[in-house]
Amino acid sequence: MNTKYIDLINQTFYFPQEEFKLEDKHLQFHDIDLMGLVEEYGTPLKFTYLPQISNNIGRAKEWFAKAIKKHKYKGKYHYCYCTKSSHFKHVLNEALKNDIHIETSSAFDIDIVESLKAEGKITDKTYVISNGFKRSQYVTNIARLINNGHKNCIPIIDNYEEIDLLSQEIKGKYNIGIRIASEEEPKFEFYTSRLGIGYKNIVPFYNRQIKDNKKVKLKMLHFFINTGIRDNAYYWNELSKCLKVYTGFKQICPSLDSLNIGGGFPIKNSLAFDFDYEYMVDEIINQIKLFCEQEEVPVPNIFTEFGSFTVGESGGAIYEVLYQKQQNDREKWNMINSSFITTLPDTWAINKRFIMLPINRWNDSYERVLLGGLTCDSDDYYNSEQHMNAIYLPKYNKEKPLYLGFFNTGAYQETIGGFGGLQHCLIPSPKHILIDKDEDGNITTKLFSEQQKSEDLLKILGYHEQ
Repeated sequence: MNTKYIDLINQTFYFPQEEFKLEDKHLQFHDIDLMGLVEEYGTPLKFTYLPQISNNIGRAKEWFAKAIKKHKYKGKYHYCYCTKSSHFKHVLNEALKNDIHIETSSAFDIDIVESLKAEGKITDKTYVISNGFKRSQYVTNIARLINNGHKNCIPIIDNYEEIDLLSQEIKGKYNIGIRIASEEEPKFEFYTSRLGIGYKNIVPFYNRQIKDNKKVKLKMLHFFINTGIRDNAYYWNELSKCLKVYTGFKQICPSLDSLNIGGGFPIKNSLAFDFDYEYMVDEIINQIKLFCEQEEVPVPNIFTEFGSFTVGESGGAIYEVLYQKQQNDREKWNMINSSFITTLPDTWAINKRFIMLPINRWNDSYERVLLGGLTCDSDDYYNSEQHMNAIYLPKYNKEKPLYLGFFNTGAYQETIGGFGGLQHCLIPSPKHILIDKDEDGNITTKLFSEQQKSEDLLKILGYHEQ
Protein backbone atom coordinates (compact mmCIF):
# COMPACT_ATOMS: atom_id res chain seq x y z
CA MET A 1 0.00 0.00 0.00
CA ASN A 2 1.09 3.53 -0.75
CA THR A 3 0.90 4.85 2.81
CA LYS A 4 4.20 6.70 3.12
CA TYR A 5 4.44 10.49 3.07
CA ILE A 6 6.58 10.35 -0.08
CA ASP A 7 3.79 8.36 -1.77
CA LEU A 8 1.31 11.12 -0.92
CA ILE A 9 3.58 13.75 -2.48
CA ASN A 10 4.27 11.70 -5.60
CA GLN A 11 0.55 10.99 -6.10
CA THR A 12 -0.39 14.65 -5.68
CA PHE A 13 2.38 16.66 -7.39
CA TYR A 14 5.14 16.53 -9.91
CA PHE A 15 8.12 15.88 -7.67
CA PRO A 16 11.01 16.60 -7.38
CA GLN A 17 10.79 20.24 -8.45
CA GLU A 18 13.36 22.85 -9.40
CA GLU A 19 14.08 23.93 -5.82
CA PHE A 20 12.94 20.80 -3.92
CA LYS A 21 14.35 17.28 -3.96
CA LEU A 22 15.15 14.41 -1.63
CA GLU A 23 18.73 13.47 -0.85
CA ASP A 24 19.46 10.62 1.59
CA LYS A 25 15.76 10.60 2.58
CA HIS A 26 15.93 14.27 3.64
CA LEU A 27 14.50 17.34 1.94
CA GLN A 28 16.83 19.74 0.13
CA PHE A 29 15.95 23.29 -0.88
CA HIS A 30 18.11 24.73 -3.69
CA ASP A 31 20.60 21.95 -2.87
CA ILE A 32 20.82 23.16 0.75
CA ASP A 33 21.13 20.30 3.24
CA LEU A 34 18.30 21.30 5.56
CA MET A 35 18.94 18.54 8.10
CA GLY A 36 22.54 19.70 8.14
CA LEU A 37 21.29 23.18 9.09
CA VAL A 38 19.18 21.70 11.87
CA GLU A 39 22.12 19.69 13.21
CA GLU A 40 24.44 22.72 13.12
CA TYR A 41 22.12 25.52 14.27
CA GLY A 42 19.15 23.83 15.95
CA THR A 43 15.53 24.95 15.78
CA PRO A 44 13.52 27.13 15.58
CA LEU A 45 15.53 28.54 12.71
CA LYS A 46 15.07 31.13 9.99
CA PHE A 47 17.27 31.37 6.94
CA THR A 48 17.77 33.56 3.88
CA TYR A 49 19.17 32.00 0.72
CA LEU A 50 20.71 35.09 -0.88
CA PRO A 51 21.35 33.77 -4.45
CA GLN A 52 17.60 33.35 -5.01
CA ILE A 53 17.18 37.14 -4.83
CA SER A 54 19.51 37.66 -7.79
CA ASN A 55 17.96 34.69 -9.57
CA ASN A 56 14.46 36.15 -9.49
CA ILE A 57 15.64 39.61 -10.53
CA GLY A 58 17.45 38.05 -13.47
CA ARG A 59 14.36 36.08 -14.49
CA ALA A 60 12.14 39.18 -14.54
CA LYS A 61 14.68 41.22 -16.47
CA GLU A 62 14.95 38.45 -19.06
CA TRP A 63 11.16 38.27 -19.49
CA PHE A 64 10.89 42.00 -20.09
CA ALA A 65 13.92 42.08 -22.41
CA LYS A 66 12.45 39.26 -24.48
CA ALA A 67 9.02 40.92 -24.75
CA ILE A 68 10.53 44.33 -25.59
CA LYS A 69 12.56 42.76 -28.38
CA LYS A 70 9.62 40.70 -29.70
CA HIS A 71 7.25 43.68 -29.90
CA LYS A 72 9.94 46.17 -30.98
CA TYR A 73 9.01 48.26 -27.97
CA LYS A 74 10.79 51.62 -27.94
CA GLY A 75 10.72 52.28 -24.19
CA LYS A 76 13.15 51.12 -21.52
CA TYR A 77 12.47 48.80 -18.59
CA HIS A 78 13.57 49.54 -15.01
CA TYR A 79 13.38 46.98 -12.19
CA CYS A 80 12.81 48.54 -8.77
CA TYR A 81 13.00 46.72 -5.45
CA CYS A 82 10.20 47.49 -3.00
CA THR A 83 12.21 47.94 0.22
CA LYS A 84 9.28 47.48 2.60
CA SER A 85 9.29 43.77 1.73
CA SER A 86 12.57 43.46 3.63
CA HIS A 87 14.84 46.29 4.72
CA PHE A 88 17.76 44.10 5.82
CA LYS A 89 21.16 45.15 4.54
CA HIS A 90 22.06 41.67 3.31
CA VAL A 91 18.90 41.70 1.15
CA LEU A 92 19.63 45.14 -0.35
CA ASN A 93 23.28 44.26 -0.91
CA GLU A 94 22.31 41.15 -2.88
CA ALA A 95 19.56 42.88 -4.86
CA LEU A 96 21.80 45.82 -5.80
CA LYS A 97 24.31 43.48 -7.45
CA ASN A 98 21.84 43.38 -10.37
CA ASP A 99 21.71 47.01 -11.57
CA ILE A 100 18.30 47.74 -10.14
CA HIS A 101 16.50 50.71 -8.64
CA ILE A 102 14.74 51.38 -5.35
CA GLU A 103 11.17 52.10 -4.24
CA THR A 104 10.67 53.66 -0.83
CA SER A 105 7.58 54.05 1.33
CA SER A 106 8.59 56.04 4.43
CA ALA A 107 11.06 58.56 5.83
CA PHE A 108 13.64 56.13 7.17
CA ASP A 109 13.85 54.40 3.78
CA ILE A 110 15.66 57.52 2.59
CA ASP A 111 18.19 57.11 5.41
CA ILE A 112 18.86 53.58 4.13
CA VAL A 113 19.28 54.92 0.57
CA GLU A 114 21.81 57.50 1.81
CA SER A 115 23.71 54.83 3.74
CA LEU A 116 23.91 52.65 0.64
CA LYS A 117 25.02 55.65 -1.43
CA ALA A 118 27.84 56.33 1.03
CA GLU A 119 29.03 52.76 0.45
CA GLY A 120 28.83 53.09 -3.32
CA LYS A 121 25.98 50.56 -3.65
CA ILE A 122 23.68 53.25 -5.06
CA THR A 123 24.61 56.19 -7.29
CA ASP A 124 22.84 59.36 -8.43
CA LYS A 125 21.80 57.42 -11.53
CA THR A 126 19.76 54.99 -9.40
CA TYR A 127 16.06 55.78 -9.53
CA VAL A 128 14.51 56.24 -6.10
CA ILE A 129 10.73 56.07 -6.46
CA SER A 130 9.21 57.51 -3.27
CA ASN A 131 5.70 56.25 -2.65
CA GLY A 132 3.46 56.49 0.37
CA PHE A 133 1.70 59.18 2.37
CA LYS A 134 4.32 61.82 3.07
CA ARG A 135 4.49 63.09 6.63
CA SER A 136 6.85 65.95 7.46
CA GLN A 137 9.97 63.84 8.08
CA TYR A 138 9.48 61.94 4.82
CA VAL A 139 9.15 65.23 2.92
CA THR A 140 12.29 66.55 4.61
CA ASN A 141 14.30 63.42 3.80
CA ILE A 142 13.19 63.36 0.15
CA ALA A 143 14.10 67.02 -0.16
CA ARG A 144 17.52 66.41 1.39
CA LEU A 145 18.23 63.58 -1.06
CA ILE A 146 17.24 65.70 -4.08
CA ASN A 147 19.03 68.80 -2.80
CA ASN A 148 22.21 66.73 -2.44
CA GLY A 149 22.15 65.95 -6.13
CA HIS A 150 19.99 62.85 -6.48
CA LYS A 151 17.85 64.13 -9.34
CA ASN A 152 16.57 60.61 -10.10
CA CYS A 153 14.56 60.63 -6.89
CA ILE A 154 10.95 60.84 -8.03
CA PRO A 155 8.36 61.48 -5.30
CA ILE A 156 5.04 59.94 -6.26
CA ILE A 157 2.27 62.35 -5.34
CA ASP A 158 -0.30 60.66 -3.12
CA ASN A 159 -2.51 63.60 -2.16
CA TYR A 160 -3.25 67.17 -3.16
CA GLU A 161 -0.99 68.88 -0.58
CA GLU A 162 2.27 67.07 -1.25
CA ILE A 163 3.54 69.27 -4.11
CA ASP A 164 3.33 72.38 -1.93
CA LEU A 165 5.03 70.61 0.98
CA LEU A 166 7.85 69.28 -1.21
CA SER A 167 8.32 72.61 -3.01
CA GLN A 168 8.87 74.39 0.29
CA GLU A 169 11.95 72.27 1.00
CA ILE A 170 13.34 71.26 -2.41
CA LYS A 171 15.70 73.78 -4.00
CA GLY A 172 15.21 74.22 -7.72
CA LYS A 173 13.27 72.02 -10.12
CA TYR A 174 12.35 68.39 -9.45
CA ASN A 175 10.49 65.52 -11.12
CA ILE A 176 7.30 63.95 -9.78
CA GLY A 177 4.92 61.13 -10.46
CA ILE A 178 1.23 60.73 -9.68
CA ARG A 179 -0.27 57.61 -8.19
CA ILE A 180 -3.61 56.56 -9.66
CA ALA A 181 -6.17 55.57 -7.03
CA SER A 182 -7.25 52.35 -8.67
CA GLU A 183 -10.66 50.77 -8.28
CA GLU A 184 -10.23 47.65 -6.17
CA GLU A 185 -11.55 44.16 -6.71
CA PRO A 186 -15.04 43.57 -5.24
CA LYS A 187 -13.66 41.31 -2.47
CA PHE A 188 -12.45 44.41 -0.62
CA GLU A 189 -14.68 46.38 1.74
CA PHE A 190 -13.86 49.56 -0.17
CA TYR A 191 -14.24 50.44 -3.83
CA THR A 192 -11.36 52.81 -4.45
CA SER A 193 -7.83 52.61 -3.02
CA ARG A 194 -7.03 55.06 -0.19
CA LEU A 195 -3.72 55.74 -1.95
CA GLY A 196 -3.31 58.12 -4.86
CA ILE A 197 -5.63 60.40 -6.82
CA GLY A 198 -8.81 59.18 -8.49
CA TYR A 199 -9.05 58.66 -12.26
CA LYS A 200 -11.45 61.57 -12.75
CA ASN A 201 -9.45 63.96 -10.59
CA ILE A 202 -5.98 63.51 -12.10
CA VAL A 203 -6.34 65.89 -15.07
CA PRO A 204 -7.98 68.69 -13.02
CA PHE A 205 -5.22 68.23 -10.42
CA TYR A 206 -2.58 68.51 -13.14
CA ASN A 207 -4.14 71.63 -14.60
CA ARG A 208 -4.45 73.23 -11.17
CA GLN A 209 -1.08 72.45 -9.56
CA ILE A 210 1.38 71.14 -12.17
CA LYS A 211 0.78 72.46 -15.69
CA ASP A 212 1.97 76.02 -15.03
CA ASN A 213 4.23 75.16 -12.09
CA LYS A 214 7.79 75.91 -13.27
CA LYS A 215 9.30 74.05 -10.32
CA VAL A 216 7.87 70.58 -10.99
CA LYS A 217 7.86 68.31 -14.01
CA LEU A 218 5.50 65.36 -14.29
CA LYS A 219 7.45 62.28 -15.44
CA MET A 220 5.52 59.25 -14.27
CA LEU A 221 2.08 57.77 -13.70
CA HIS A 222 1.97 55.05 -11.06
CA PHE A 223 -0.53 52.18 -11.30
CA PHE A 224 -0.93 49.60 -8.55
CA ILE A 225 -3.69 47.26 -7.42
CA ASN A 226 -3.75 45.25 -4.20
CA THR A 227 -4.40 41.91 -5.85
CA GLY A 228 -1.23 42.21 -7.91
CA ILE A 229 -0.55 41.12 -11.48
CA ARG A 230 -2.99 38.34 -12.35
CA ASP A 231 -4.33 36.90 -15.56
CA ASN A 232 -7.97 37.76 -14.95
CA ALA A 233 -10.56 40.18 -16.28
CA TYR A 234 -10.20 42.52 -13.31
CA TYR A 235 -6.47 43.09 -13.82
CA TRP A 236 -6.70 43.63 -17.59
CA ASN A 237 -9.66 45.97 -17.14
CA GLU A 238 -7.79 48.10 -14.59
CA LEU A 239 -4.68 48.16 -16.76
CA SER A 240 -6.82 49.34 -19.70
CA LYS A 241 -8.26 52.20 -17.64
CA CYS A 242 -4.76 53.16 -16.56
CA LEU A 243 -3.51 53.17 -20.17
CA LYS A 244 -6.43 55.37 -21.24
CA VAL A 245 -5.37 57.86 -18.57
CA TYR A 246 -1.72 57.65 -19.64
CA THR A 247 -2.34 58.13 -23.36
CA GLY A 248 -4.75 60.99 -22.72
CA PHE A 249 -2.31 62.60 -20.31
CA LYS A 250 0.63 62.27 -22.67
CA GLN A 251 -1.19 64.40 -25.23
CA ILE A 252 -1.36 67.34 -22.83
CA CYS A 253 1.84 66.73 -20.86
CA PRO A 254 4.92 66.18 -23.09
CA SER A 255 7.24 65.62 -20.10
CA LEU A 256 5.35 62.46 -19.09
CA ASP A 257 7.43 59.52 -20.29
CA SER A 258 7.16 56.71 -17.72
CA LEU A 259 4.52 54.29 -16.51
CA ASN A 260 5.02 52.48 -13.21
CA ILE A 261 2.89 49.33 -13.22
CA GLY A 262 3.64 48.68 -9.58
CA GLY A 263 4.46 45.40 -7.89
CA GLY A 264 2.46 42.30 -7.51
CA PHE A 265 4.07 39.31 -9.21
CA PRO A 266 2.88 36.29 -7.20
CA ILE A 267 5.38 33.88 -5.69
CA LYS A 268 5.17 30.13 -5.36
CA ASN A 269 2.93 29.16 -2.42
CA SER A 270 2.30 25.50 -3.23
CA LEU A 271 3.90 22.60 -5.06
CA ALA A 272 0.86 22.94 -7.34
CA PHE A 273 1.62 26.62 -8.12
CA ASP A 274 1.11 27.57 -11.76
CA PHE A 275 1.68 31.08 -13.15
CA ASP A 276 2.94 31.95 -16.62
CA TYR A 277 5.19 34.93 -15.88
CA GLU A 278 6.58 35.13 -19.40
CA TYR A 279 3.10 35.27 -20.96
CA MET A 280 1.98 37.99 -18.54
CA VAL A 281 4.99 40.18 -19.26
CA ASP A 282 4.59 39.67 -22.99
CA GLU A 283 0.91 40.62 -22.89
CA ILE A 284 1.50 43.67 -20.68
CA ILE A 285 4.08 44.99 -23.15
CA ASN A 286 1.76 44.21 -26.04
CA GLN A 287 -1.22 45.98 -24.45
CA ILE A 288 0.78 49.10 -23.64
CA LYS A 289 2.13 49.29 -27.18
CA LEU A 290 -1.32 48.78 -28.75
CA PHE A 291 -2.93 51.50 -26.63
CA CYS A 292 -0.19 53.97 -27.46
CA GLU A 293 -0.33 53.20 -31.18
CA GLN A 294 -4.09 53.70 -31.22
CA GLU A 295 -3.74 57.11 -29.57
CA GLU A 296 -0.62 57.99 -31.56
CA VAL A 297 1.58 58.71 -28.57
CA PRO A 298 5.10 57.39 -27.80
CA VAL A 299 5.27 54.33 -25.55
CA PRO A 300 6.40 54.97 -21.96
CA ASN A 301 9.42 53.67 -20.11
CA ILE A 302 8.18 50.93 -17.80
CA PHE A 303 8.95 50.63 -14.10
CA THR A 304 8.01 47.73 -11.85
CA GLU A 305 8.27 47.50 -8.07
CA PHE A 306 8.71 43.86 -7.18
CA GLY A 307 8.96 43.25 -3.46
CA SER A 308 7.70 39.78 -2.56
CA PHE A 309 8.83 38.49 -5.94
CA THR A 310 12.36 39.78 -5.26
CA VAL A 311 12.92 38.47 -1.77
CA GLY A 312 10.04 36.14 -0.89
CA GLU A 313 11.41 32.93 -2.39
CA SER A 314 14.75 33.38 -0.60
CA GLY A 315 13.34 32.81 2.89
CA GLY A 316 12.47 29.81 4.98
CA ALA A 317 11.72 28.73 8.54
CA ILE A 318 12.33 25.38 10.23
CA TYR A 319 10.53 24.16 13.35
CA GLU A 320 10.46 20.98 15.38
CA VAL A 321 7.26 19.23 16.42
CA LEU A 322 7.45 19.14 20.21
CA TYR A 323 4.34 17.22 21.11
CA GLN A 324 1.03 15.92 19.79
CA LYS A 325 -2.30 16.56 21.50
CA GLN A 326 -5.42 14.56 20.64
CA GLN A 327 -8.16 17.06 21.43
CA ASN A 328 -11.16 15.07 20.16
CA ASP A 329 -11.96 12.08 17.94
CA ARG A 330 -10.80 13.85 14.78
CA GLU A 331 -8.31 16.58 15.66
CA LYS A 332 -4.66 15.99 16.35
CA TRP A 333 -2.59 19.02 17.21
CA ASN A 334 1.13 19.01 16.48
CA MET A 335 2.72 21.70 18.62
CA ILE A 336 5.75 23.43 17.09
CA ASN A 337 8.62 24.92 19.10
CA SER A 338 7.79 28.51 18.10
CA SER A 339 4.80 30.65 17.13
CA PHE A 340 3.13 31.37 13.80
CA ILE A 341 1.91 34.75 15.02
CA THR A 342 5.42 35.95 15.84
CA THR A 343 7.54 34.27 13.14
CA LEU A 344 5.09 33.92 10.21
CA PRO A 345 2.53 36.61 11.10
CA ASP A 346 0.83 36.65 7.69
CA THR A 347 -0.52 33.15 8.39
CA TRP A 348 -2.47 34.73 11.22
CA ALA A 349 -3.16 38.20 9.85
CA ILE A 350 -4.23 37.48 6.26
CA ASN A 351 -4.50 33.67 6.21
CA LYS A 352 -1.51 33.45 3.90
CA ARG A 353 -0.23 30.01 2.97
CA PHE A 354 3.38 29.09 2.34
CA ILE A 355 4.90 25.88 1.03
CA MET A 356 5.09 23.55 4.04
CA LEU A 357 7.03 20.25 3.88
CA PRO A 358 8.68 17.97 6.43
CA ILE A 359 12.47 17.99 6.42
CA ASN A 360 12.81 14.33 7.40
CA ARG A 361 10.85 11.07 7.76
CA TRP A 362 9.42 11.07 4.21
CA ASN A 363 9.38 7.26 4.25
CA ASP A 364 7.08 7.10 7.29
CA SER A 365 3.30 6.76 7.12
CA TYR A 366 1.33 9.98 7.33
CA GLU A 367 -1.67 11.44 9.17
CA ARG A 368 -3.89 14.50 9.04
CA VAL A 369 -3.00 17.10 11.67
CA LEU A 370 -3.34 20.71 12.74
CA LEU A 371 -0.27 22.77 13.62
CA GLY A 372 -0.28 24.89 16.76
CA GLY A 373 2.09 27.62 17.96
CA LEU A 374 3.29 28.22 21.49
CA THR A 375 1.40 31.42 22.33
CA CYS A 376 -1.82 31.33 24.30
CA ASP A 377 -3.68 33.00 21.42
CA SER A 378 -6.36 30.80 19.84
CA ASP A 379 -5.39 32.07 16.37
CA ASP A 380 -1.82 30.81 16.62
CA TYR A 381 -2.27 27.85 14.26
CA TYR A 382 -1.83 26.60 10.70
CA ASN A 383 -4.58 24.32 9.44
CA SER A 384 -4.44 23.93 5.66
CA GLU A 385 -2.34 24.04 2.53
CA GLN A 386 -2.88 26.26 -0.50
CA HIS A 387 -3.92 23.30 -2.62
CA MET A 388 -6.13 21.52 -0.07
CA ASN A 389 -8.10 22.15 3.09
CA ALA A 390 -5.86 19.99 5.25
CA ILE A 391 -2.30 19.28 6.42
CA TYR A 392 -0.72 15.84 6.11
CA LEU A 393 2.56 15.00 7.82
CA PRO A 394 4.53 11.94 8.85
CA LYS A 395 2.90 10.39 11.94
CA TYR A 396 4.03 11.79 15.25
CA ASN A 397 6.48 9.58 17.10
CA LYS A 398 7.92 10.78 20.38
CA GLU A 399 11.09 8.80 19.72
CA LYS A 400 11.63 10.14 16.19
CA PRO A 401 11.90 13.97 15.95
CA LEU A 402 9.99 15.59 13.11
CA TYR A 403 11.22 18.83 11.54
CA LEU A 404 8.99 21.06 9.39
CA GLY A 405 10.06 23.59 6.80
CA PHE A 406 8.07 26.62 5.64
CA PHE A 407 9.42 28.01 2.39
CA ASN A 408 9.23 31.25 0.39
CA THR A 409 8.70 33.25 3.58
CA GLY A 410 11.28 35.95 2.87
CA ALA A 411 8.97 38.95 2.37
CA TYR A 412 7.42 41.02 5.19
CA GLN A 413 7.47 38.39 7.96
CA GLU A 414 10.40 39.84 9.95
CA THR A 415 9.17 43.42 9.75
CA ILE A 416 5.56 42.56 10.57
CA GLY A 417 6.64 40.21 13.35
CA GLY A 418 8.94 42.85 14.82
CA PHE A 419 12.43 41.42 14.35
CA GLY A 420 14.58 41.81 17.45
CA GLY A 421 11.77 43.30 19.51
CA LEU A 422 9.03 42.08 21.80
CA GLN A 423 6.87 39.22 20.54
CA HIS A 424 3.50 37.88 21.63
CA CYS A 425 3.77 35.95 24.94
CA LEU A 426 7.50 36.82 24.92
CA ILE A 427 8.20 34.04 22.41
CA PRO A 428 11.84 34.71 21.40
CA SER A 429 12.80 35.53 17.83
CA PRO A 430 14.47 32.44 16.34
CA LYS A 431 18.06 32.13 15.24
CA HIS A 432 18.57 33.49 11.70
CA ILE A 433 21.29 32.40 9.26
CA LEU A 434 22.35 33.65 5.84
CA ILE A 435 23.03 31.10 3.11
CA ASP A 436 25.15 31.97 0.10
CA LYS A 437 27.47 30.41 -2.44
CA ASP A 438 31.24 30.95 -2.60
CA GLU A 439 33.25 31.54 -5.78
CA ASP A 440 33.36 27.78 -6.41
CA GLY A 441 29.56 27.40 -6.08
CA ASN A 442 29.71 25.74 -2.67
CA ILE A 443 26.96 26.45 -0.12
CA THR A 444 28.13 28.64 2.77
CA THR A 445 26.31 29.60 5.96
CA LYS A 446 26.77 32.51 8.35
CA LEU A 447 25.02 33.27 11.61
CA PHE A 448 23.13 36.56 11.29
CA SER A 449 21.44 36.67 14.67
CA GLU A 450 21.16 34.44 17.69
CA GLN A 451 17.85 33.43 19.19
CA GLN A 452 16.66 36.08 21.62
CA LYS A 453 17.63 35.54 25.24
CA SER A 454 15.76 36.46 28.39
CA GLU A 455 18.05 39.40 29.08
CA ASP A 456 17.33 40.84 25.60
CA LEU A 457 13.60 40.90 26.25
CA LEU A 458 13.91 42.12 29.84
CA LYS A 459 16.12 44.99 28.71
CA ILE A 460 13.46 46.11 26.21
CA LEU A 461 10.86 45.90 28.97
CA GLY A 462 12.92 48.10 31.31
CA TYR A 463 13.96 45.47 33.84
CA HIS A 464 17.65 45.85 33.01
CA GLU A 465 18.04 49.60 32.96
CA GLN A 466 21.45 51.01 32.30
